[in-house]
Amino acid sequence: MNTYNDYIKEIEERKGQGLHPKPIDGAELLSEIITQIKDLNNEYRADFLNFFIYNVVPGTTPAANVKAKFLKEIVLGQSVVAEITPAFALELLSHMKGGSSIEVLLDLALGNDVAIAKEAAKVLKTQVYLYEADTDRLVNAFKSGNEIAKEILESYAKAEFFTKLPEVKEEIKVVTFIAGEGDISTDLLSPGNQAHSRSDRELHGKCMITPEAQAEIKALQAQHPDKSVMLIAEKGTMGVGSSRMSGVNNVALWTGKQASPYVPFVNFAPIVAGTNGISPIFLTTVDVTGGIGLDLKNWVKKTDANGEVVRNESGDPVLEEVYSVATGTVLTINTKTKKLYNGDKELIDISKAFTPQKMEFIKAGGSYAIVFGKKLQTFAAKTLGITAPLVYAPSKEVSIEGQGLTAVEKIFNANAVGTTPGKVLHAGSDVRVTVNIVGSQDTTGLMTSQELESMAATVISPIVDGAYQSGCHTASVWDNKSKANIPRLMKFMNDFGLITARDPKGVYHAMTDVIHKVLNDITVNEWAIIIGGDSHTRMSKGVAFGADSGTVALALATGEASMPIPESVKVTFKGDMKGYMDFRDVVHATQAQMLKTFGGENVFQGRIIEVHLGTLNADQAFTFTDWTAEMKAKASICISEDYTLIESLEMAKGRIQIMIDKGMDNKNQVLKGLIAIADKRIAEIISGEKPALRPDANAKYYAEVVVDLDQIAEPMIADPDVNNADVSKRYTHDTIRPLSFYGGVKKVDLGFIGSCMVHKGDMKILAHMLKNIDEQEGKVEFKAPLVVAPPTYNIVDELKAEGDWEILQKYSGFEFDDNAPKAAARTSYENMLYLERPGCNLCMGNQEKAAKGDTVMATSTRLFQGRVVEDAEGKKGESLLSSTPVVVLSTILGRTPTIEEYKTAVDGINLTKFAPSHKLLVR
Repeated sequence: MNTYNDYIKEIEERKGQGLHPKPIDGAELLSEIITQIKDLNNEYRADFLNFFIYNVVPGTTPAANVKAKFLKEIVLGQSVVAEITPAFALELLSHMKGGSSIEVLLDLALGNDVAIAKEAAKVLKTQVYLYEADTDRLVNAFKSGNEIAKEILESYAKAEFFTKLPEVKEEIKVVTFIAGEGDISTDLLSPGNQAHSRSDRELHGKCMITPEAQAEIKALQAQHPDKSVMLIAEKGTMGVGSSRMSGVNNVALWTGKQASPYVPFVNFAPIVAGTNGISPIFLTTVDVTGGIGLDLKNWVKKTDANGEVVRNESGDPVLEEVYSVATGTVLTINTKTKKLYNGDKELIDISKAFTPQKMEFIKAGGSYAIVFGKKLQTFAAKTLGITAPLVYAPSKEVSIEGQGLTAVEKIFNANAVGTTPGKVLHAGSDVRVTVNIVGSQDTTGLMTSQELESMAATVISPIVDGAYQSGCHTASVWDNKSKANIPRLMKFMNDFGLITARDPKGVYHAMTDVIHKVLNDITVNEWAIIIGGDSHTRMSKGVAFGADSGTVALALATGEASMPIPESVKVTFKGDMKGYMDFRDVVHATQAQMLKTFGGENVFQGRIIEVHLGTLNADQAFTFTDWTAEMKAKASICISEDYTLIESLEMAKGRIQIMIDKGMDNKNQVLKGLIAIADKRIAEIISGEKPALRPDANAKYYAEVVVDLDQIAEPMIADPDVNNADVSKRYTHDTIRPLSFYGGVKKVDLGFIGSCMVHKGDMKILAHMLKNIDEQEGKVEFKAPLVVAPPTYNIVDELKAEGDWEILQKYSGFEFDDNAPKAAARTSYENMLYLERPGCNLCMGNQEKAAKGDTVMATSTRLFQGRVVEDAEGKKGESLLSSTPVVVLSTILGRTPTIEEYKTAVDGINLTKFAPSHKLLVR
């Protein structure tokens, strides 16, 4: 009873936090509970039954295995529990969704008791999470003449697990709740600083928006019990920044429906909306949960009598309200007419939210069921030797004669599964594609492992070339939460077949390298498709999509992903980059020039940015592709010259070999296999058999952006614009300002160089600037703290070999020690240089943070409210994003530098340079 006593103690602790008992996933605890259930005289037997029936995590958890076996005993009459009849036991098995429950149901359905077999078969016909071991049993039984097996297969071939589900309601009544004005980042729905609790769904739900907002949502539900609460981003886009499954889970927890009465805190069908719709990566997550995401367009640009856009004194378009969605407004979503109504008044067409495919997700309660259902139907029909009837909406295939292909269209065509043979597909087509590389990060990894358990997956798909589980988001502070969660995660993922940052056996040194950097290295083919559990999964080789923890799980389990082929925006460059500028300034200027060219319209949003960098290697080009998350693009593709791609692949091979030398390869020799893929690709390029990926000359783009390097005369800074009178303009990444805007007087409280936006060159720039300042001034004195977190250990090793790390050590007041990592986050900083452990550090906001109200100058990607720095009473925290040299100089001066100070400081330093390719990068 020791395990159970510990559980009771935990329950009491959770009561004090206003929480219910934590769902059970351990075998030992549930075994103890079952023993007590069998004791009819136990005074707490009712509690034990309640835990068993209503509080066990389903899927492939150890507890689910124990539960399924006990339910089997009850069905067979081997155990008798008055409160759980055989029929109820079968019902409970039907809600366990895979793993041992399927094994038990097959045992019963293929057993000798005909009556039990028929009842078990009824349940099996509703299940979709079957894997090879399960389908092999059905095939063998069918071939042996088992009629029940044949009956199950016939049901699967008809996809009755889908067709017999209730149809989507024609009218869905909603009551609105404005979650915020302007773009709403997923940090509002699931704050990064609460990442440790994401796998504890009820606890994590407490952090959504604010307690006041949660109370208001509950009040709306009490007032409108027949309606769903719809969360809205007024004058903005919902869910920018991250895909974050935990954000959607939180919205579903507060506003959705319970997925099963026997599975606690797993809800589905959330409804979210935004004036400018839903961020593409977040919308994918909404689809996972069978939710609805609406593009409201309830504010539009005001025009004058001549049809010209009216602008305010800042030059921004003036918006006017088309219709109100103020909190408490009752609206009707009609899924048949695909219109949004206020009473009888039609407000807007919402047909994009109700495509045939999305209607299937809604009907099935999420996209997973559709993916597995299609595979199961195909399997059954093939086994029976019949053609599968058309049940699911056919994939949309758009093929335009005479039109060439963009780079992403080429990649999707090359990796497509189940499309019409020989048909060339263009943007807008719905495509199932194989996934080559998958990445899971540590603060969402526990949720990914839960998703894998819930879909009963036990091993990585053999068609995935490589997959990696990172440790970067918890690198800064090795606290008790990390010690409890991360080793467990690493063991699960290592057993599943991923390369893991930490070795569960403790043989190789723990690696906290930033996940995107590792994925960029292990992507060894520019034709690859990458899925990663972070919005900055945007490689400079291949096309990469940031995804929620569930989509990552699906990619790991099936080796596939499904999505429409996105439109592309082509970005090219002209002119010359000034010698004192850094490539980061080109990245920011791209966004600024794009917005200016298109009158404030972000043509990148929801599309692929096909950037013709040509001459930059993968490390340097990543600075651009990484930032495309902030440009609100769906993904990006870097078009390289042949020799540049070869250089990048050779660099990747070297870094993969370092991982092998450390002992990180697994029994399947995944890393060794990646080197072989790289060698093959290099040989193809050198021989001319298959040159570097290029779009066709006659490809069609949504828009084309030409960045004029001559216009970039000074460093560019992304500013959160925290005091903008228009709340919707705050904390977006669209306010890009030149350094001179600040007049050399804006106080800087802390600097940060790190995260995925920097590469080895940035660390060398830092070292050389410090050396120069020492020579010029006779000393290096920081007037603000400077926190430095190199992205990877191999960069640290390379800097040590080249002498730069020694320079950084000379000027630092703190250097990380892997043998004694910090056990608690810093709460204050001294005016000195901190050399922190490789990883995300301040950028994540879940461990280290700046002091409240600080103005931070950083190389990172996030300027969201409360992420890097929280507000203080009377002073808003600001996270300004800039190049490495601007950050260094800002901390030396304690303020923003003037352009003259900047030019002097970088004189003679080898900044990250870029020159447009002179080659025509098309086929």
